[in-house]
Amino acid sequence: MKSTGILDSLRQTLGIPRPSTPSDAPSGRRSTGTRPLALVYRGRTQEDRDCADTVIELLADGPWGLDVRATGPQGELPLSKDTLARARLYAQPGGGALTPAYQELKQHKKAIRHFVKHGGSYLGFCLGGYLAGQDEGFGLLPGDIDQYIHTKGATVHGEENTLVEVEWRGQPRTVFFQDGPCFSPPPDPDTTVLATYTNDRIAALVTSYGAGRVAVVGPHPEATDDWFEDPPLPVQHTHDLALDFAGTVLAP
Repeated sequence: MKSTGILDSLRQTLGIPRPSTPSDAPSGRRSTGTRPLALVYRGRTQEDRDCADTVIELLADGPWGLDVRATGPQGELPLSKDTLARARLYAQPGGGALTPAYQELKQHKKAIRHFVKHGGSYLGFCLGGYLAGQDEGFGLLPGDIDQYIHTKGATVHGEENTLVEVEWRGQPRTVFFQDGPCFSPPPDPDTTVLATYTNDRIAALVTSYGAGRVAVVGPHPEATDDWFEDPPLPVQHTHDLALDFAGTVLAP
């Protein structure tokens, strides 16, 4: 996936600092100061950091008034039960392969499940969708999570950066895609399907887990223009879909 590391240089040019961790951060649940705390996992590789920074920008610039912080090996806050207890949302971005990602994250499985079960929200993009599953995942979603590229009728058959056609809330859209999942949850009145691929497999959904909410998406509606540079792809402006995706899980 294409880097969004240019965000840091733009911030420097404009004189906008990255948010820093306040020394007097309160321990009250789901807030830092007066704003709800949102955590975005930032792993060890450059790809992890680039994907995380895109999600951080999406959530920080959105209409929800969130205090957005990176967590994990390259984050400003540690990923722990105590940190999650202060948060409203935990986001797992794309970037990297499932098995090594799960090996890095499986020590936090219990804490993440506890967080969502007791009222937190989980936001999973691409790899984060895979990680919501039962196998090599946090166990937040019932049903199967499959590679879309291996499903019958798939329009994409390789793992390279490309575009995929979906129907998002009944409207055809083209979205950045890189070997994302599709979902097969059992029927549940608490599950909202946001998007389907052209073979009718689910591309994005929001559902419940305990008292919390889980939102997962296979493509990348959060992709910014620079993601389409390598290989050159027609730029797709899908920020509205990313806002819809995050907003659905953050809705009261």
